[in-house]
Amino acid sequence: MITNYLLSAMIGIMLFFTVVVAPTVFKVLPVEYSSKYVRNFFPKYYATLGLITIISAFTAPDGSSQLLLAICAALFAFTLFFLTGKINLAKDEGKSRQFHILHGLSVVINLFQLLVFIYLVVAN
Repeated sequence: MITNYLLSAMIGIMLFFTVVVAPTVFKVLPVEYSSKYVRNFFPKYYATLGLITIISAFTAPDGSSQLLLAICAALFAFTLFFLTGKINLAKDEGKSRQFHILHGLSVVINLFQLLVFIYLVVAN
């Protein structure tokens, strides 16, 4: 039961950021401020969701749920400790194509995680 609460909270956080926060930040703030905000936000986003995912893995009702959550936790760690730095570096160096590829990868990973969380809530 607690796993579903944690998963539901993560789904809410992910959807709220994607649908409300990110579009608002980029519409309201100038580029230099929106970029600075996003760079400071994402490490906290990935670390927090990664930690909650690890906790969820330990409270999950079965082995397949635990495995899916472990994969999602590993992806949060990969994005936090590797991908985010590469995205920022590509942006700083003006490597637009590399930035868009890496950013696209981070979006696909995030979408995969979101879909896994939704699946687990519906399946349980």
